[in-house]
Amino acid sequence: MNHRYLPMTELDKQQMLDTIGIQSFEELVADVPESVRFKGELQVSAALSEPELLKYMRKLAGRNADFDRYASFLGAGMYDHHIPVVINHVISRSEFYTAYTPYQPEISQGELQAIFEFQTYICELTGMAVANASMYDGSTAFAEAGAMASAATNRKRLLVSRAVHPEARAILKNTAKGLGLELVEVPFSKDGTTDLEWLQQQLDDSVAAVMIQSPNFFGCIEDTRQVAGKAHHVGALLVTSCNPMSLGILEAPGKLGADIVVGDAQPFGIAASLGGPSCGYFATTEKLMRRMPGRIVGQTVDRNGKRGFVLTLQAREQHIRREKATSNICSNQALLALCASVYLSTLGKQGIRDVANLNLQKAHYAAKTIVEQTADKAQLAFSAPFFNEFVIKLPQGTDIGEINRGLLGHDIIGGYDLGRDYPELAGHVLLAVTEQRSREEIEQFANTLEVLV
Repeated sequence: MNHRYLPMTELDKQQMLDTIGIQSFEELVADVPESVRFKGELQVSAALSEPELLKYMRKLAGRNADFDRYASFLGAGMYDHHIPVVINHVISRSEFYTAYTPYQPEISQGELQAIFEFQTYICELTGMAVANASMYDGSTAFAEAGAMASAATNRKRLLVSRAVHPEARAILKNTAKGLGLELVEVPFSKDGTTDLEWLQQQLDDSVAAVMIQSPNFFGCIEDTRQVAGKAHHVGALLVTSCNPMSLGILEAPGKLGADIVVGDAQPFGIAASLGGPSCGYFATTEKLMRRMPGRIVGQTVDRNGKRGFVLTLQAREQHIRREKATSNICSNQALLALCASVYLSTLGKQGIRDVANLNLQKAHYAAKTIVEQTADKAQLAFSAPFFNEFVIKLPQGTDIGEINRGLLGHDIIGGYDLGRDYPELAGHVLLAVTEQRSREEIEQFANTLEVLV
């Protein structure tokens, strides 16, 4: 009997042999010399039944330090935020879960409306005029923003702060190389923010954009308005990468002078999932709208005057000549953008403010508690205001990896070792505190860290 779900049954094998006109597998490989044929058994495990396989995989999964069983203080781009149960209920519906690119608007109105709502939310949060239907992740969006700024200004020089996420800078570096752009990294100052004096010295009419992150990779809040003024004075654009959760209480970048605002929507109801996938957002001014990468969902009316949604301004190589495309980004993260839309719809304006405020208050309580509990053996590394992440300087010679392994033994996921990306910050750890962390967990972390250092 042939079975559609079980490959390579005996019947399958015989049908293949009959099709090519031979009698056996040995006849198929007759031309392969015996001397080069593998004689032993492959180093793979024996076949498992379905119950055995499920039990084995659960055992492997149980070795992970997940957010359900561990208190996480690790951020650096992926955060442990509460995910309302309604999100999985909505995105698991087949019309969303299996939806393909909505090229045919007449059968894709639900998908298109969901994306339109996402764009609207991003515009409201960022203070920008228009947003696209999402991008692969925040790092991709950041790199595309640099490319777009160069095309819009017809300049080839990008000034990017070293306080921007290292992975975003790496993606930008690859993109810049392909486009022939010059990338100049601006150092950070002693307070943890971009060195504005050094930036001022580099600004001239060859600069396409100044690119910053606020709150930056160290959690510090940049003076976006001042950076915008300096950039605009020489005709350059300001690109700002931003944790969208912070916009629940911080001023919108668009109102501070940003020309392009990008970031990662992961804090809005998207599971960390061992590092991804996630959902990037991209917003800009009306003036720059037609240069924006990706796709945009627009609102229109049908011939009966009924509201409808369509894809519009698709300046991608799938739709126009490659040399005229604004970007080679051919996809978006519609399902994960839907997560963000459901999250924002569920919490509402006041809810986002409340969650953002919890992040702020708990992070500052944690920083204060850690410094006091460790009798100043652990100190705040930077003096700039921060949102929900901050950098702790540990005693010279401290092995961050060893500290984190010790924390795991107490069901705590430790912070990010900044020495991996910043040699000058060896012995510094980046900690994230979200609304998920309780007072007891914060105090347990401080007490455990005191013992370990």
